[in-house]
Amino acid sequence: MILTPLPAIMLEPLVRAALLEDLGRAGDLTTDAVVPKDHHATTVLSPRQKGTIAGLDLAMLAFRLIDQDVDITVRRADGSDIAQGEVIASVSGPARAILTAERTALNFLCHLSGIATATASIVAAVRGHNAKIVCTRKTTPGLRTIEKYAVRAGGGCNHRFGLDDAILIKDNHIAIAGGIRPAIERARSCVGHLVKIEVEVDTLTQLDEALALSPDAVLLDNMSVDELRQAVSMVAGRATTEASGRITATTAPAIAGTGVDLISIGWLTHSAPILDIGLDYRELDGQA
Repeated sequence: MILTPLPAIMLEPLVRAALLEDLGRAGDLTTDAVVPKDHHATTVLSPRQKGTIAGLDLAMLAFRLIDQDVDITVRRADGSDIAQGEVIASVSGPARAILTAERTALNFLCHLSGIATATASIVAAVRGHNAKIVCTRKTTPGLRTIEKYAVRAGGGCNHRFGLDDAILIKDNHIAIAGGIRPAIERARSCVGHLVKIEVEVDTLTQLDEALALSPDAVLLDNMSVDELRQAVSMVAGRATTEASGRITATTAPAIAGTGVDLISIGWLTHSAPILDIGLDYRELDGQA
């Protein structure tokens, strides 16, 4: 899979806001007091544990928004699997700028690399099956685009980016509409021919009712492995099948083995632990 970088025009407002939050009203009091204005330094970005990298563009932007003279050499690009202690990138230039931007750069890089690493672990667990690992809309407010990018960096795929991407009829929609049939019929009457309709079902009886109305996809929520296998047989290729519900690297292989097309996992973006990455100072010897 080719990982397409996010455009800088999309990233800059996020990084500027994060820098402003950190700089506050008076800037970096510690660095400005301790570090001479003309001092230059060489540092390296390096992980404390193995993982998958994502978010380098945001990290680089954080340094360069503070000072354009900061020079960054990337050794391992986003999407790369990296060993503990391996150098991701070297960062050289005005020491004040590097230290002032350090935390903002690392916050983005550690968070997104954590998502990429978690995604990569699930992708590896289902290797050999046809199921794709996808994320959800359970994202940090304001960070959805970059968190979904991190999922792609880990080898996963994206579900909806927003409510306007497609129709996904969930249990509350069905309850308020009065059932699966009226929900799907109303949805179909309101959208154009290019908008797909997916419906969530909890039981095989609901699935049978939904299939009679020819949805584009069915979300098989919290079903057992045996139920998923039966559901895939019932669908028989007439709709895209998506499994969801507390799926981990341990449970994912059996779920993928049922033949579902997609496995959606919300915790990839809302609860994945960070990848611990540090910025380490090195003597300015040209070897960083």
